[in-house]
Amino acid sequence: MHKRYLIGVILIFTVFSLRAQDSIKHWKTGGLAALNFNQLSLTNWAAGGSSSISGTALFNFTANYAKEKNAWENTLNLTYGQLKRNGEKPVKSDDKMEFASKFGRKATNAFFYTLLFGFRSQFAPGYKSPQDKEIISNFLAPAYINLALGMDYKPAEGFSFYLSPVSGRITIVKDDSLSAKGAFGVDPGKKVRYEFGGYAKAAVNKNIMENVNLQTSVDLFSNYIKNPENVDVNWQILLGMKINKYLSANISSQLIYDDDIKIGKDENNDGTIDPSEKKPRIQFKEAFAIGLAYKF
Repeated sequence: MHKRYLIGVILIFTVFSLRAQDSIKHWKTGGLAALNFNQLSLTNWAAGGSSSISGTALFNFTANYAKEKNAWENTLNLTYGQLKRNGEKPVKSDDKMEFASKFGRKATNAFFYTLLFGFRSQFAPGYKSPQDKEIISNFLAPAYINLALGMDYKPAEGFSFYLSPVSGRITIVKDDSLSAKGAFGVDPGKKVRYEFGGYAKAAVNKNIMENVNLQTSVDLFSNYIKNPENVDVNWQILLGMKINKYLSANISSQLIYDDDIKIGKDENNDGTIDPSEKKPRIQFKEAFAIGLAYKF
């Protein structure tokens, strides 16, 4: 009897192992971990300026599954950096938390019926300056959740165009002070806002030359219920250059336009921001970094 049980257990374990191996071989994973530093030291420098030190940690991971007519793509992007100038408190210089998951079922050779989920937020509180104590962003303030159903066009490896006429977006502002102000488009005192509209995303991931990789994506969202003509834009570019096995350099940029985010500006250069001047504006960020990197 014990021998029969043992044989049964071995058979069950063998079957599960074979199925697991079959499943694993259909997964393709990869990623990048990087740590970048910048340092400037000045002593009696006649031209002026201030000493500073900054560091940024970056982690990108992809896990893609493909078998027969099914395709499941997952991407995780994490970035956090701090900058400290001489005599000032550290302030964050970069902060990003993004996760995207896309499951598709092949319809034709290049088209997939696809369900998409996306999440975007940041790790830590953000301030206008090291001296400013007023928080302008925080963990889950804001956070964006996208859920869309549509078609994904993938004519070649490294390129996709996704179009969804049925998409929902949730904006979360968990911080009480920001919620009370109605920041990031939520009603004052509310912490969640729901939108329904159309969504499109184009993405490219391609080696444009030896040891140089280009990743770029643009997300477009139109709210059917309010001002559908004012399309929200999130365009990101990452150009990675491999120097050797452990050294790399990268240039990144991000352009955002969100019709629900009102940004003030000192139009008269008098040091104050007129509340009436708060309106949607193009947000842009660019960074160049060189440091340690490990690609896997």
